[in-house]
Amino acid sequence: MLSEGRLLVLPSVSWSRDEYRALGVPFDKRGRILDEQLEIWSLVWKGAPVSYEGRFFRFRDVYVEPRAYRPDGPRLFFGGEGMPDHLVRRLVRYGHGYNPLGRPSAGDLDRLSSALRAAGRDLSELELVGGTRGVFPSGDSCASLPQALESIPEQVAAGFTTFCIKPSQFIDDPDGVPQFCREVIRRVDALTS
Repeated sequence: MLSEGRLLVLPSVSWSRDEYRALGVPFDKRGRILDEQLEIWSLVWKGAPVSYEGRFFRFRDVYVEPRAYRPDGPRLFFGGEGMPDHLVRRLVRYGHGYNPLGRPSAGDLDRLSSALRAAGRDLSELELVGGTRGVFPSGDSCASLPQALESIPEQVAAGFTTFCIKPSQFIDDPDGVPQFCREVIRRVDALTS
């Protein structure tokens, strides 16, 4: 409500066994737990009261107030490495955006596109989030921005429209972030026009 629908949620299962051990949650069930949570979210965003009987969660007559700004809840972005079945399933059923780790192959994007079409959706309905990879010449130097941005045109051609760039990889001075952002935009405009 506060962001007027601009909130993006990136539900994830983490790779750290220590986090799950600290919370007393079985690591090997984390994906199934997330799937139930996603199902519950979709129910409570549609209306209330909601009752649910699952393997991990059970409740009756639950209300969630205040309601989400969007009738179907916040935008859900999913990501990960590769295109495993569980990622495809979550993107098709709940996804508004795809934020991969690294760069997905053309085959991965084709697989996702086919699964979306089979469900009556289209890849263009997902916001595709690309990124850059900083290469550091030494342990105490910043990465080269021009080198990192070289992959942007290829990602744009593949349909990626939003990009995550970490200023701390390229500059050491926090006061320089505004100028850095202007430089990124200038360089990307030059690469993609």
